[in-house]
Amino acid sequence: MKFKKTAVIILLASFAIKSQSQEVKFPAFSAEAHRGGRGLMPENSIEAMLNTIKIDGITTLEMDTHISKDGKVVVTHDDYLSPAFMLTPDGKDIPLTDAKKYPIFGMDYAEIKQFDLGTKYYDLFPQQVKVKTHLPLLADLIDAVQRDIKKNKRKQFFYNIETKCSESGDGITNPKPEKFVKLLMDVILKKRVADFVVIQSFDKRTIQIIHEKYPEMKTSFLVANKKTYEENMADLGFKPFILSPVWQMVNEELVKKAHADGVKVIPWTANTLADIQKLKTLNVDGIISDYPDILVQAK
Repeated sequence: MKFKKTAVIILLASFAIKSQSQEVKFPAFSAEAHRGGRGLMPENSIEAMLNTIKIDGITTLEMDTHISKDGKVVVTHDDYLSPAFMLTPDGKDIPLTDAKKYPIFGMDYAEIKQFDLGTKYYDLFPQQVKVKTHLPLLADLIDAVQRDIKKNKRKQFFYNIETKCSESGDGITNPKPEKFVKLLMDVILKKRVADFVVIQSFDKRTIQIIHEKYPEMKTSFLVANKKTYEENMADLGFKPFILSPVWQMVNEELVKKAHADGVKVIPWTANTLADIQKLKTLNVDGIISDYPDILVQAK
């Protein structure tokens, strides 16, 4: 009886995904703006996404998600509000001693939204345009991008959405993976963008759940280790749509083995023209970069 119920749920989820999204073919080469293109604009912001979709040749917006205390899907990378590039609601620095004072999972979104994401100088990305903004909800980000696409008659962009969670963070910096996936998929299905979403994670649990409960969804396994291609696939337990290794892991052998399995290889985060061109000679299926402007220059 339990098996039949699970099967029905999976079929209904698959039907919802198929019926709620338009058919969009995945790019032959997925040119992805890491955190929306944080080399140019404040990371994971709506402003970064809207700036990047103006760059001819970019196909995909890469971003990170956390869950707030009140169950909202927030677009941000760090477990805690970062002293490196965020300011308090009254415009003051967050002291390094308070680096773990503001956990995303421990704050309601209304409070998170008051912090300034985009005006503090960020020495890692000195070219970044400064603009006062905030950590957005995934729902609001999707609305803004889809609205811009429609208004300006742009091609449909893909969303590569990472679940920021870990087993050690369960109940501390993130909910259990089942809850995370449910909240994330609720947004994706409500916004009718499932056909052009990839869900990626270092936490294999979330994409294993996606693979089981939402088999029509595209998944990507993020890795940064010394394991072989075969070991990473065995660890995950299924062949994902994409294997996304740190770019230094990529070699000709890895790409050939992945392609033989029908798995795409999209490395992260290559930021120089030389490194991007080197990866392209290895026949990768896309590249994630902080600098979308440099990424599209590479031949």
